[in-house]
Amino acid sequence: MPEWQDSSWVARERFPSFADALHLLHRPNDPADILPEGLAWSRLAYDEFLAGQLALALVRAHLRRPAGRATPGTGQLRKKLIDALPYSLTPSQQRAVAEIIADLAKPERMLRLLQGDVGSGKTVVALLAAAAVIEGGRQAALMAPTEILARQHFNTIAPLAAAADINVAILTGRERGRERNDILARLALGEIHTLIGTHAVFQEQVEFRDLALAVVDEQHRFGVHQRLALAKKGEAVDVLVMTATPIPRTLVLTYFGDMDVSELREKPAGRRPIDTRLVPLSRLDEVVGAVSRALVEGRRIYWICPLVETTEHTDLAAAEERFAALKERFGPMVDLVHGRMKGDEKDRAMERFAVGETRLLVATTVIEVGVDVPEATVMIIEHAERFGLAQLHQLRGRIGRGAEHSSCLLLYKAPLGEAAKARLNILRETEDGFRIAEEDLRLRGEGDVLGTRQSGMPGFRVARIETHGKLIGAARDDAALLLSRDPTLVSARGQAVRHLLYLFERDEAIRLIRAG
Repeated sequence: MPEWQDSSWVARERFPSFADALHLLHRPNDPADILPEGLAWSRLAYDEFLAGQLALALVRAHLRRPAGRATPGTGQLRKKLIDALPYSLTPSQQRAVAEIIADLAKPERMLRLLQGDVGSGKTVVALLAAAAVIEGGRQAALMAPTEILARQHFNTIAPLAAAADINVAILTGRERGRERNDILARLALGEIHTLIGTHAVFQEQVEFRDLALAVVDEQHRFGVHQRLALAKKGEAVDVLVMTATPIPRTLVLTYFGDMDVSELREKPAGRRPIDTRLVPLSRLDEVVGAVSRALVEGRRIYWICPLVETTEHTDLAAAEERFAALKERFGPMVDLVHGRMKGDEKDRAMERFAVGETRLLVATTVIEVGVDVPEATVMIIEHAERFGLAQLHQLRGRIGRGAEHSSCLLLYKAPLGEAAKARLNILRETEDGFRIAEEDLRLRGEGDVLGTRQSGMPGFRVARIETHGKLIGAARDDAALLLSRDPTLVSARGQAVRHLLYLFERDEAIRLIRAG
């Protein structure tokens, strides 16, 4: 096959040809020939990265090609919002807002990923972005994966929006009949400036007068199709995707290479550090005693039970058993939430905990993303050694949101292996989600970090992120350069690269070129 890599790059890296690399790995002359860091394997890993980056870049060019509509805001509403905030924006919030405003003013469509640690203030950035398009006489929508999250966003946004005369409404499965019809009518007339909701937002009957910006929260809970369905609700809609899961830079390039990225690095002012401790399960009785004292003090507590790989039933059984034991001891102040409950049952249980009717919530990992109960100050995670680092960090982020001192107890089954001990110790040392995500990647590999096992995201076939990740940046730059010179891949190298895309089953990208 023709060489699809740049000849000077191949020479500089001393890479063998594709055929030689395959031959050497299948018939090595020496055991060292088949090491992942060896030249043959690295060559094939780079091929896979280049195929991935080219496919992303082609998809992106295709998404970008429908000209966007520039919406340069006046800044008036944003100024009112910033004046209404009880705190000043962090430097990275200011930077993210500036990047988004610049994108909105361009004639191309925006596709930006806003990643920020738990509680870093993404909702406020989204609101300021919405304000910019509202200043231009257009509308915004914010879509969250669950009703709890949608209502939380609404509760954060509504009082601030009122200060700037921005009309906000919420639309979930709960709004029905006359109330729903009223919202839809006002939305179509343009009287509602920002609509917040669940996937109810992109149902057929929902019509905007002029939707300019779609904000999608916790992107990994939605498929690309749902993101596109929301973008189709208006003409050339700009898209902002938010996630509270810090993703290591190499994986951002791999999976979100079609997006520009903004990061929120700082914690908002006033957040207190969380006291994190490791406790062996053999001391469970002492932990229950500590819970008893915390309840007497009026505190609210999460007790998280692990997901057991084998079946959902064992996961549920663990949570139900723990719930039964704690309820026997503490009575009606204990409640249970798990993934097999219906949406409205889950919402009601969360609501009871949020208002303080119940004060000890036994849960599986369904509470991982976004639940905001500032009064909750204690978290106990059972079998912490079974969780990924990023997931433990997400769970821990549910506490430490108010002014009170917060504690997180990681219960583990002794004896701990070296790797498990190293992982849990990182959590004790730091609350920086980006550092934790990088460590998680180093210790567990990309499949587990992104949850690709569950989410169906494509893992790599040849490349190993932990060994070859440093090559992704070069592959991304190479793909961008190649397409800037030859956007339809008709040059000699372009034709060769088409072979590469077919080999790694990225030929959908070629169909996009054909479709124009």
